[in-house]
Amino acid sequence: HERLKRDDVIEYVAEPKLDGLAISLLYENGKLIRAATRGDGRTGENVTQNIRTIRSVPLHLQGESLPQRLEVRGEVYLPKAGFEALNKSQAEKGEKLFANPRNAAAGSLRQLDARITATRPLEIYCYALGLVEGIEQPADHYAMMQQLRDWGLRVSPEVTKVKNIAGCLDYYRKMSKKRSSLPYDIDGVVYKVNDISLQQQLGFVSRAPRWAIAHKFPAEEA
Repeated sequence: HERLKRDDVIEYVAEPKLDGLAISLLYENGKLIRAATRGDGRTGENVTQNIRTIRSVPLHLQGESLPQRLEVRGEVYLPKAGFEALNKSQAEKGEKLFANPRNAAAGSLRQLDARITATRPLEIYCYALGLVEGIEQPADHYAMMQQLRDWGLRVSPEVTKVKNIAGCLDYYRKMSKKRSSLPYDIDGVVYKVNDISLQQQLGFVSRAPRWAIAHKFPAEEA
């Protein structure tokens, strides 16, 4: 977009790109009503019972002025330690090992029996608001992330506000150094235009936002 190319003072929100499973949580008057996988963007699987077993997903939002309806988007993932423990127990039971934490997270969340999901150490990080009704929306993405935290939703502590493209690249370098010491797998970083009104002007192209871009790390050499 031309404006982004020439404007050197645009603020972005930079965050790690988790390799997990995209989930949409629906809250009504602060209560978790439904959880679904994002699927193909239109239809997803209903995984409400399984999501309810994840400790870091609040069943009730905190605070006074709660929205009537709120759709939150997040990523469900399996931390590295949890993945290793799960494969160890699979091996002990003589069952098939999971190839990577993403497959393990997806397999855990799609269990037909929520009691099995409850034994898996899944976590969530929320990264966006979908629909919100009944309250004033924050004017920028970073403030929106703070609002999610205030409601008791889990947001990555690595989410950072940066200025212009140089700030984005600096964040990328920092995260690629930090990558191996993080307790979960990331495969890159994501930059989002901070200003919501500018996000709306930029819009979408075939379901992908024009105001967000992923910057992937080169594939790790084993």
